[in-house]
Amino acid sequence: MIPKHAENTLMQISVVIITFNEERNIRRCLASVKTIADEIILLDSFSNDDTIAIAKSYDAVVHQQKFAGHIEQKNAAIKFTKYDWILALDADEALDETLIEAIAKVKQKGPERNIVAYKMNRLTNYCGHWIWHSGWYPDTKTRLFEKSKGQWGGENPHDRWDTHEARAAQLKLKGNILHYSFYTLSEHLNKIERYTEIAARQRIQKGKKYSLLKIYTVPLWVFILNYFIRLGILDGYYGYIVCKLQAFETWVKYNKVRIYGKERIGN
Repeated sequence: MIPKHAENTLMQISVVIITFNEERNIRRCLASVKTIADEIILLDSFSNDDTIAIAKSYDAVVHQQKFAGHIEQKNAAIKFTKYDWILALDADEALDETLIEAIAKVKQKGPERNIVAYKMNRLTNYCGHWIWHSGWYPDTKTRLFEKSKGQWGGENPHDRWDTHEARAAQLKLKGNILHYSFYTLSEHLNKIERYTEIAARQRIQKGKKYSLLKIYTVPLWVFILNYFIRLGILDGYYGYIVCKLQAFETWVKYNKVRIYGKERIGN
């Protein structure tokens, strides 16, 4: 983190990360923010590996609470911060050098007038390969924001930062968040199972229903969209896997909504 005697910037940033057993990723994440963070806050869900020890070696302040959902956990983590501006990252993410420099410039100059948040692209590493297409890039995210101007929303497990004012001014920064998503195919398949379970039950609560026609046609469209229209074909073999599994994830989610919904009403 920036030494206290060097804090002469117009913007101070609290880096916020939620964690659970992230010893494989957290060091890389923390190393990437150490020159721009004025404080680092971790909200941990009682990790039983070396996550906390590694975080404390980077002077992170660690709080713990039972995992309440991605959206709920991220909103809770912000309450522990002392600065107005938040840089929110996941433990499997890190900033590239271009993005670090861009954020450092914003810190030195202060936010431009009326700007309440900054967007940035996210580049995903899949089984050791960078995915530049396939609907996975640029995958623009709002991750640097004034905390009083919005909150985490979306639909678990897919969260997003929502500003209180729909047309609140945001700027996009150069550089990428580097997302180290899946190290193996098995990890991806396991995550599809977990995430479709959460998403399906959330959609059932909202009264969502999917016909057999949608179950058959939407996953096919998802593959065509990502592999051909969004040029996943240019990502080679791993692009094909990514696009195929995105379609499969849609198929699993829709089927779970249909099956669980019928079970719920006793049909």
